[in-house]
Amino acid sequence: MKLLAKYYRIEDAQIDENTIVRDYVNLYGCKIGKDCKIAAYAEIQRGVTIGDRCKIEAFAFIPSGVTVEDEVFIGPHACFTNDKIPKAVGEWEVVPTFVKKGASIGANATIVCGVTIGENALVGAGAVVTKDVPANTIVAGIPAKRIGSRGPGTKKRKSKRGKR
Repeated sequence: MKLLAKYYRIEDAQIDENTIVRDYVNLYGCKIGKDCKIAAYAEIQRGVTIGDRCKIEAFAFIPSGVTVEDEVFIGPHACFTNDKIPKAVGEWEVVPTFVKKGASIGANATIVCGVTIGENALVGAGAVVTKDVPANTIVAGIPAKRIGSRGPGTKKRKSKRGKR
């Protein structure tokens, strides 16, 4: 681990080699793989697993119950939930959420617990994900809906910008 931070809170966290941790990060009882980058002000809670070569941007919130596979990008201010019926007092249940290999989650996206974001899927900035996102699918909006595909075999759209 390369701790490039002066101010941080790391308790009972397993952090593998070559992972960079920045200032003001809170890591509690989580497991973070190798070659990751954890930006400032991120919070990763107890029981979370982050795979190898992931990038977690500033202010991301990843609570208990979330599993992130290898090579995932989580944009700034992305927020995961972990209870479908949250309340301040009384019992609550952690509902698991999975982010598969190579997925990308845009800035300010909210991921409601209990979903799986498929391999190589892309969640657009500001989207609210309430249902599973299939592999190689691009979703955006509130609630998030399919707007395209990405990955091998996907045709790229030709840009019309600048052509008159």
